[in-house]
Amino acid sequence: MNIRALIRASIAVLTASLCAGGPVVAGPIGQPLGLTIILEDTGEPFGLPRLDLEAGAVKAKWQTLARQLADERVQLALCDGDRERCVSDAALRLLAIVDQGRAKDGRARLGEINRAINLAIRPASDFAQYGRMDVWSAPLATFDRRAGDCEDYAIAKFVALRLAGIAASDLRIVIVRDLARGEDHAVAAVRLDGRWLMLDNQRMAMVRDSDARQIRPLFVMDETGIGRYQASPFWSEAGAALPVPSALGSR
Repeated sequence: MNIRALIRASIAVLTASLCAGGPVVAGPIGQPLGLTIILEDTGEPFGLPRLDLEAGAVKAKWQTLARQLADERVQLALCDGDRERCVSDAALRLLAIVDQGRAKDGRARLGEINRAINLAIRPASDFAQYGRMDVWSAPLATFDRRAGDCEDYAIAKFVALRLAGIAASDLRIVIVRDLARGEDHAVAAVRLDGRWLMLDNQRMAMVRDSDARQIRPLFVMDETGIGRYQASPFWSEAGAALPVPSALGSR
């Protein structure tokens, strides 16, 4: 991907809502097609180099969300320490999911939190909820409304997994371009035993990054900040040439 194409990909994220939510189904993003991808060991999902995002609307949005997450972590810590005096029903429901995850280990912990949050939040577009597009909500706001779109699910999983004991270095939120649908999508990503798993609001099954198809990774976020992915010929060009699966439902 040349620099102009990369800018166009960035603009797509800046000017459009990521997704509007949709039914939970089985299977990975796109279609497996029986291919095997050998990813580079960059320390990031999809094996792509991460480049610093110096400025822009996406970085500003993430910085605003990071401040909200810091505030909510204080409230969640207080409620976690004294459930009986916690006055936030949203915090108690989120912590109940964290408890379910803490009771399990390894992949079972990740799967429990992925499943529980997928079921706890009703898919709803930002426009339907707020009358505007591309609103990134902190988990307690999402749990208050009991509704959200893809980035709201991803953010809630990011926070819940951290509270459940997953190391910050093993957690990401990733924004990808779904080439089959022609729209952007956000998922939580967790590293387990050296491999990254995608936790998607559209499916209960967790999918390895190497098994995801028909996507172009765009941005990656963690507790240290936000970066953009360096373009890759496979993800940007070969991925676009793959046939469109008929089984994908609407967001």
